[in-house]
Amino acid sequence: MLRLYHLLLGLILLMLIPVAAKFIFSQFSAPKVVESPAVAKLSNANEGNIWQKILGNTAVPTNWQVAPCKGNAPLLCVWSKGELLGTVEISIYPLANNEDFQKKLVAAGIPPGSQVDYQSSKYQTQVLAALKAWVADHYAAFAKDRQGEYGKEITFLTYPPEPVTVGKLQGIRYGFAGLKQKGGVQEQHIGHVAFDGTKLYVITTAFDPGSQTGKFDKLENLAIFQPYLYAIAADLRLP
Repeated sequence: MLRLYHLLLGLILLMLIPVAAKFIFSQFSAPKVVESPAVAKLSNANEGNIWQKILGNTAVPTNWQVAPCKGNAPLLCVWSKGELLGTVEISIYPLANNEDFQKKLVAAGIPPGSQVDYQSSKYQTQVLAALKAWVADHYAAFAKDRQGEYGKEITFLTYPPEPVTVGKLQGIRYGFAGLKQKGGVQEQHIGHVAFDGTKLYVITTAFDPGSQTGKFDKLENLAIFQPYLYAIAADLRLP
């Protein structure tokens, strides 16, 4: 049974971009997990890129490759036949410098300095509550920004936050899209957020002409890669 998140996304793509819908519905079977040969090839060129340390097994479509991008930027590169299709970005926020999330943890029942018990169902429930509050604020900020930028020309749609595992951490998968009133998708964003007791991890990618990094140039390529991104996030070496 499809989750509501996937159903909404499928309906959007089916109505507005039939080509992308064809791709995404063909990927419902579990992706094949393989070690990307590009990871070993680029290991000496991207040692400052955090993806080099946290990337586990990678699931990729046929003739695609996934590996940490060259340089120190926290980007994961996605290629096909030598062409860069898109990137996935990770941002890491130390809790000590994140007063806003500290307050969300306290509101969820986790005071500063609490011992982290990843196996405790109570702790996981509390972390989920804090992460959901973070996502709600994230949605509100984007909705306000897009309303000012697009007015009534674009409809802003958010997806229900979905509890998932990110590596060994309790996390939330979230996303939103901007739909053109005259038909078509202006932007679509996919994110994962997780907390390890001391740091907040935010993993994002998108189809968004306004984004500089963490994006795909073509919506259909993002649609193809989406289920593989889920598998990659679940197998990250976190914490």
